[in-house]
Amino acid sequence: MLDLEEPEDVFDIGFFRQNPKPFYALARELYPGRYRPTVAHAFIKLLHEKGLLLKHFTQNIDCLERQAGVPGDKIIEAHGSFATQRCIDCKVPYPDDEMHEIVEKGEVPLCKECGGLVKPDIVFFGEALPESFFQNRFLPEEADLCIVMGTSLSVQPFASLPQMCKQGTPRVLINMDRVGGLGSRPDDVLLLGDIDAGVRKFAKAMGWDEELEALWEETNPDPKSREAEDASPQTRDERLQDEVDRLTEEIERTVGISNAYEKRVREKLESKDTVESGLAHVFPHLARKSR
Repeated sequence: MLDLEEPEDVFDIGFFRQNPKPFYALARELYPGRYRPTVAHAFIKLLHEKGLLLKHFTQNIDCLERQAGVPGDKIIEAHGSFATQRCIDCKVPYPDDEMHEIVEKGEVPLCKECGGLVKPDIVFFGEALPESFFQNRFLPEEADLCIVMGTSLSVQPFASLPQMCKQGTPRVLINMDRVGGLGSRPDDVLLLGDIDAGVRKFAKAMGWDEELEALWEETNPDPKSREAEDASPQTRDERLQDEVDRLTEEIERTVGISNAYEKRVREKLESKDTVESGLAHVFPHLARKSR
């Protein structure tokens, strides 16, 4: 029976080296292709198509921006993502198709060169952020407009990005809550509430509403699901709790986590701060998958 001291151990590089099974139990649920991009992701693609996207910074690891059609060279995945993977020892890349197949089977991939553990290029606790983040972190200084969506802005150094914008550069926050000191400058605009609703309001003000909906519909694998998606909206916290409950059950079923661990996880996950600091950055679909 597996008995983790902390739920964050699943994303700790030291623990992963000892036991990668809990992570791959989660990876099977989080792997790209299981979830549809949201309206907010389609909005990012729309900005790109109009030639207005300087760079998209995200803490999400689910690749939904890529799935929505945003080119990889326009994305800075500050916490890494499932887009690529490699051996944690010799650093040799691992084939995408084989990775997907192994993860779907619930197995642990091993390096073909040295036999070491393979891990998606996600930033675990104990690992440095990607070099691309530090190479581009001052880009907000060049922006004519900064849009911040679906984030708590509680993790540094990512949280400092909006502060990099020059004085006089408008900053638009589309979020459930006011965060990161946004609203403190005279040019700041706050659209608080549901992320997708805020994005639609922005697009309508620009006269882009029909283009946005058309782009989002392109990501819909089942057109009949559209009505169901719009008919049962949930708050961000409700979606977060639903997903935490589901993933806790998946971990227990897959790797046989003890009742003691399950109790501790549920107690910890009842704290919003613990969720956001330890897990929320890997559950992007809970905040309507936007940032």
